Amino acid sequence: MRQGRRNRLLHDDADSDPMGLVANLFDVAMVFAVALMVALVARFHLQEFFSQEDFTLVKNPGQTDMEIITKEGNEIKRYMPSADAPSNGRRGKKVGVAYQLESGEIVYVPQ
Repeated sequence: MRQGRRNRLLHDDADSDPMGLVANLFDVAMVFAVALMVALVARFHLQEFFSQEDFTLVKNPGQTDMEIITKEGNEIKRYMPSADAPSNGRRGKKVGVAYQLESGEIVYVPQ
């Protein structure tokens, strides 16, 4: 009688379910993926994309690969002033610098 009880404790029905392990691995993978996405958003300071505020972001200012990203409402637009930008009429290059004086006057200095 004691040996039958011991075998029953060693061979539980829950241990024979191979799909239980797969479900647990899927849960762990989902938690890891969400944590990775949150870490990437925090690392690259992308919280603005998820806010309701409008903003403008300039990447690589003054460089040939400069890119301007604007968010207006739910729409995000990219403007690339380089020569390899898409031919939709939205090309450009830096032609000068504008300065605002203490009096509020803006002075444009062409290059």
